[in-house]
Amino acid sequence: MRFGEVLRQLRKESRLGIKKLAPALGVNYSYLSKLENEATSPSADMVARVATYFNYDCDRLLLAAGKVPEEILAILRENPDEAIGFLRERFGRRRGD
Repeated sequence: MRFGEVLRQLRKESRLGIKKLAPALGVNYSYLSKLENEATSPSADMVARVATYFNYDCDRLLLAAGKVPEEILAILRENPDEAIGFLRERFGRRRGD
């Protein structure tokens, strides 16, 4: 699921209107609407605010936003062959799949 979909789902599950949630996150409602509709991408800071507000896993939300958590990037940089090999073996994907 993409960030906007997760955000909308979390908001609706909490029965919050977009105009009520926006100030709680420190943004205006039109920006929140753009995030939900995938018209713009969130910053890592915005992802963290949403994760904190909804008590949602920040790493999962970062991935939904198309961002790789720093800890994971460090692992990939330090162990590229092993990490890529593990992921491809574990999930059965090869280059070009």
